[in-house]
Amino acid sequence: MDIDRDVDLAGLLVGAEYRRGIVISSPKLRKVYERVERIAPFNVTVLIQGESGTGKELVASELHRLGPNPRGPFVALNCATLIGQLAESQLFGHVRGAFTDARENSLGYFRAAQGGTLFLDEIGELPLGLQPKILRAVENHEIQAVGSYESFLVDLRLVAATNRNLRSMVTAGTFREDLFHRLNAVSV
Repeated sequence: MDIDRDVDLAGLLVGAEYRRGIVISSPKLRKVYERVERIAPFNVTVLIQGESGTGKELVASELHRLGPNPRGPFVALNCATLIGQLAESQLFGHVRGAFTDARENSLGYFRAAQGGTLFLDEIGELPLGLQPKILRAVENHEIQAVGSYESFLVDLRLVAATNRNLRSMVTAGTFREDLFHRLNAVSV
C-alpha cells in the first residue's frame, strides 16, 4: 500500500459529488454529467466517446434513467461480442426456420429494447456488412428479422459508445460516414 497515493486519492475526493454510486470529482466529468442532464430528456441518438474504462456504460445508463422512457428496458450489447454469421440475428432477431438452428422465433436486441434504451457499446467493432442495416434502423426506426419479409417499427432510444476514433475509421473506409453522422446526432 502506497501511503502517498492513498493521501492523494483522499484529497481528490474532497468536494466530490456522488450520483448513483458514481464519484464525480473532476471538472471535466462534471461537464459530462451536466451535458447528460441537458440532453437526456430528448429522444435523440447519442454517441459516447472515451477511452476504455472511463464509464461509458454508466453515462448511457444515466441517459436512460433521466430520459423519456426510464421505465422501459435498458438493453446493453457489446458489439465486439457479435458472432459472425449470427450477428444480424442477434441484433434484429429471426423467425423459426430462418437457418438450421432457428427452432423458434427470437426478438433480437432491437426489439428487446422496445420502449426503452438500446446501448450499443464498442460500435466501432461493428462489421462493415452490418452497418447499412443499423443505419436503416437508426433512420427509419424499422428492422427486419432474419428470414422474415415483415418489418417491425421499434420505439427506442439508441445510445452508442466507442473508444475508437470513428472519424478516422470513416476516412479509412472501415466505418460508414452516413452511419457515423446518424449516431453522432449528439455526442458526449
